Amino acid sequence: MSSPTGPAGLPVRMPRPRQSGRHRRPEPLAAPEGAPALVLAVPGEPSPAVRALAEELVSIARSELPGLEAAIGFLDGDDTEYFSLAGVLREAAAIRVERYELARAAGREVEEPAGPAAVVVPLMVGPDESLTARIRQVVADSGAPAELADVLGPHPLLAEALHVRLSEAGLARADRARLFTVATAADGIVLVTTGGAEAVQAAGITGMLLAARLAVPVMAAALDEEGSVAAVAAQLRGSGSAQLALAPYLVGPELGAGLLEAAAGAADCPVAEPLGAYPAVGKLVLSQYMTLLGIVPQQAGAAR
Repeated sequence: MSSPTGPAGLPVRMPRPRQSGRHRRPEPLAAPEGAPALVLAVPGEPSPAVRALAEELVSIARSELPGLEAAIGFLDGDDTEYFSLAGVLREAAAIRVERYELARAAGREVEEPAGPAAVVVPLMVGPDESLTARIRQVVADSGAPAELADVLGPHPLLAEALHVRLSEAGLARADRARLFTVATAADGIVLVTTGGAEAVQAAGITGMLLAARLAVPVMAAALDEEGSVAAVAAQLRGSGSAQLALAPYLVGPELGAGLLEAAAGAADCPVAEPLGAYPAVGKLVLSQYMTLLGIVPQQAGAAR
């Protein structure tokens, strides 16, 4: 199990007892000894709500990988109320060196730290070159040995999360196999995102998965490109969709103030909530960390 310690929230790993016997169950996957910390890079303006969202996602990641050391770094943090990404990275590096020195002082034979002290996972579902460039620069300027993971999408789990958010808003059936209808269910979805043309293209991939789930047309549009949402809404209506809905393909912190409300007005339709701390988002955060490090989930039922 792990418990958070230190100003950046990095936990201390505690050993788990192993079950004995020839036919013991396979050990659950756990973070390797000495594995780098997972640092969640949170874009946008910090706030108590954003911090609570990030903490919930980190908690999901820890529950999926016992022993994981994880912390939250805000891209616009001030190192007072909200820890900056640079500060968290420097602390992760310092903690690793401190552990090494303490082990040496205790007479243990340990190897000098090598490789990254942290893996930075951007809290972004799609590409946004301006934000990615800022995160990359912060990582470089911090002086800490760290690697930058990819964004979270596109992924089928994000299509699932979008479906759930639409159903929570009464804009889609929770389960298309059920034999009831939702009077307010949309017959066309405008999938909105930020980050320019590349982000819209990536959102379109998840949009196809969402369309398959809902059996309605889904088209992606850019919140930060004037006229994009209105044009896509007009295209959907022109092809026969009469009842539209906006689905934000965004976690939430990266969403600029007023953008979603303006888009709903431009498309003249209701809007679902951003993805937020949906469990699949936390699992994808961990997946990007594990992918970069080459950690492979253990197969169930492995023989010993």
